[in-house]
Amino acid sequence: MPAKPPVLCILGPTASGKTALAEALVNALPGELVSVDSTLVYRGLDIGAARPASSHHLLDLRDPAEPYSAAAFLDDLADLLPAIVARGRVPVLVGGTMLYFRAFLEGLSPMPPADPAARASIAAEAAARGWPALHAELAAVDPASAARIHPNHAQRLARALEVYRSSGRPLSAWHGTAGEPLAAGYRVLQVALCPADRAVLHARIAARFDAMLAAGFLEEVAALRARGDLDPALPALRSVGYRQLWAHLAGEADFATARERAIAATRQLAKRQLTWLRKWPDLYWLLTDDGGRVVEHTLPEPRLPVAGNPADLLLNYLAYHPI
Repeated sequence: MPAKPPVLCILGPTASGKTALAEALVNALPGELVSVDSTLVYRGLDIGAARPASSHHLLDLRDPAEPYSAAAFLDDLADLLPAIVARGRVPVLVGGTMLYFRAFLEGLSPMPPADPAARASIAAEAAARGWPALHAELAAVDPASAARIHPNHAQRLARALEVYRSSGRPLSAWHGTAGEPLAAGYRVLQVALCPADRAVLHARIAARFDAMLAAGFLEEVAALRARGDLDPALPALRSVGYRQLWAHLAGEADFATARERAIAATRQLAKRQLTWLRKWPDLYWLLTDDGGRVVEHTLPEPRLPVAGNPADLLLNYLAYHPI
């Protein structure tokens, strides 16, 4: 049997340096970059989504008014990966949308498709009764999902109720029924990059957000609002930074408050990403200092140095263990 083609996955929390690492690897492999980011799939979300300057696949796939999902990501990826391999290159998947990575690695359950009418009905109920009341309803029919979903996480809560109401089956019962994942056709190496000190990550998050503001992030959000056909409840505009600046422009918060809330929300996003990654199977860690150099790693190769440049360490590892 011919060997399966390789795929390299670069994961990590936001502002950890994933893109810079992936960019340093593609020429040496050689490879092609594939974005795994649920915000960068939308056109016009550039500054606030930290759009990379280098060429990536799976950018600008949708208008912000259009839906995109993990299932759509898998469909796009299933067409893209063989094309990259046929060009003699290694797909390098890089990003922070853990659900998309998990869909690639583990597959998706064949649960009912999204129903915009049902979702609108649930939103109307929430406006009348409040999301905590709907969370209590979910807890009665699907306690496992309710335990994982915060009462104020409207999008996930609505989806869980929608699935139950349309199928009569709890969302938790659909989990674990996926078929063979797309990753089964490839040799996958997964590497997570993260500062060893959480304070370093927090400082990077704040500095990056201020750099985005200086680059015109507020003006980008104002242009999206000026279209007149977008709503802050859309998945594209619920992304961190976008929703806080949208609220500021709507008069719901002053600029300083919006900035603080956006930075806090980004830190919470990083915390959620790390929560996913701590339980991630078959994952190697590269922990870095405030200068971006590796100070600790879990790559299983005794001939590797303990510290160094992340790309150099990883390429050194691949020299011993080709993918």
